[in-house]
Amino acid sequence: MAHSRSSVSGVTSRTIWLLALTNGLTVANLYYCQPLLPQIAASFSGGAGVGSLVTLNQVGYALGLVVVVPLGDILRRRLLVCALLCVQVVALAVTAAAPNAGLLLIAGTVLGIATSSVLQILLPYAATIAAEHERGRAVGTMVMGSLTGVLLSRTVAGLIGEVAGWRGMFVLAAVVTALLAVMTARVMAPAPPELTIGYRAQLRETVRLAVTEPVLRRRSMIGACVFAAFGAFWATVAYLLAGPNFRYGGAEIGTFALVGAAGAIVARPSGRAADRGWQRPLTGVLLALGLLSYAALWAGERSLPWLIAGVLVMDVAIAGTHLLNMSVVYGLVQGARSRIASVYMTAYTLGGVAGSAAGTAAFRAGGWSAVSAVGALCMLLGLAAWVKPMSPSR
Repeated sequence: MAHSRSSVSGVTSRTIWLLALTNGLTVANLYYCQPLLPQIAASFSGGAGVGSLVTLNQVGYALGLVVVVPLGDILRRRLLVCALLCVQVVALAVTAAAPNAGLLLIAGTVLGIATSSVLQILLPYAATIAAEHERGRAVGTMVMGSLTGVLLSRTVAGLIGEVAGWRGMFVLAAVVTALLAVMTARVMAPAPPELTIGYRAQLRETVRLAVTEPVLRRRSMIGACVFAAFGAFWATVAYLLAGPNFRYGGAEIGTFALVGAAGAIVARPSGRAADRGWQRPLTGVLLALGLLSYAALWAGERSLPWLIAGVLVMDVAIAGTHLLNMSVVYGLVQGARSRIASVYMTAYTLGGVAGSAAGTAAFRAGGWSAVSAVGALCMLLGLAAWVKPMSPSR
């Protein structure tokens, strides 16, 4: 009997690591454009609209969370994930071949829809197949995969963009995603749907969950605030680094993103802390660190060491907070976790959309100091939401 449990645990662990790899490579598709924005804009006459690509990626991401992710409980997840990966392949191919900015922006929106859906169907799936006492670690592994994909995507895009151009980067991404679809079909079990209800009923239950779970609402608010701070920084830092104070090219901007890998490193330890019940105090510590990080980022406008220090602390704070949030909300109800993913990640992503838009507007209006102020305000709002807990541990 002990041997059987060990075998099952080994299979589950291997599956979760492969799903984390899928998460990382899938989410990377959404962020390849960020260090390449100046290069993409130069490809189109009147390319000012290209600056909206990051925001539309996030808008599409939010749409996927609301419209597609709830399907994860009522359809066969393996089939749904593979179909969505194929949609990503098409969107990436259209991006690579786009003859004008309008088609590029449409493809970017579709890419956001498919990306959010894949990620937030796989993550509840991992939480479901993991043992209850290992759920935090499983979620941490998945988050680590996602964060690694987000952060390393900029480095990869910067380096490949220098050699093959931005279109070559998206061709490669399309090929890799097609291979992911094949791998995921082999890794995921062909399980039946968790629920046998209709789509409208599932949407109603998702809304009901948001209304009746105060802990879910509070953690969603905290998540929205920290991702807004994240979005404000990463949507604008390429312009700072390409500007007169640093004069970095695409490869150098992409390499700078390696600094943010600290956020991925903290994910699994945060998951273990969550399994021990330390979510509430650790969340407060991380939010306070995130607020302080923006003082260093403000000083980093003309100082690379301060900028690096600020990024390290900011990414650790945001990644750790996000992981702790998810470990709390996925434990609120048993089953139907795609509903939880839809509620929490919709709020989280809308925070990112607002942060990206606010950061871009702030950079145009007041430069890097204004971006730093926006990020600090977002972290402060998250800290305020944490101050009054709904329960001692959450």
